[in-house]
Amino acid sequence: MLLTELDGFLTGLLVSPQAAPPNEWMEIIWGPETEGVPPFEDPLDVQWFASAIAARMSEIARDLARGKFQPILDLDERDRELLWEDWIGGFAEAVALRPDAWSALANDDSLSQPWSRLETLIKVARNESDLDSVEVNALQDHVVSDLTDAVLRLYPMSDRSLAASTIAPSTMMAAKIGRNDPCPCGSGRKHKRCCA
Repeated sequence: MLLTELDGFLTGLLVSPQAAPPNEWMEIIWGPETEGVPPFEDPLDVQWFASAIAARMSEIARDLARGKFQPILDLDERDRELLWEDWIGGFAEAVALRPDAWSALANDDSLSQPWSRLETLIKVARNESDLDSVEVNALQDHVVSDLTDAVLRLYPMSDRSLAASTIAPSTMMAAKIGRNDPCPCGSGRKHKRCCA
């Protein structure tokens, strides 16, 4: 997952109408090819990465609570345009964790409009939109403000239990320990001669 995509994913988790437990969404961050196991050899790297994820998530939550949300977006160096599609792709992955809860927002008068705007951006990014090229270009002119405004409007109604949760050690399991690796118990002996 790219940094921009990760930022969108974490934001989607924070504004979700229904929280997902960390053990469920960390697998998505690790990537499908890892089968839910962090792609790090050293358990300290796993811990550092999970701490960095938790820190960014806390930062996003703090910015949302203050009403000063700023997504991390890449910049196209050629034409200086903000590339929002990866961010919204990450957000869409968070939506996919609880699709029924997100769909229910369409029936809520105060949340249907911001959700509809985000849903439109997801469809445009995936080339699944019914908008013609003129409408898509017009949308591009104010996409960042639309995205930011929609997220800020959804946040007050989100399931805040995720913002208060921490990433449990079980979600940060290190990659399989080899026989000749140091034992994770801290004895300093090889795993095969200690706890294996």
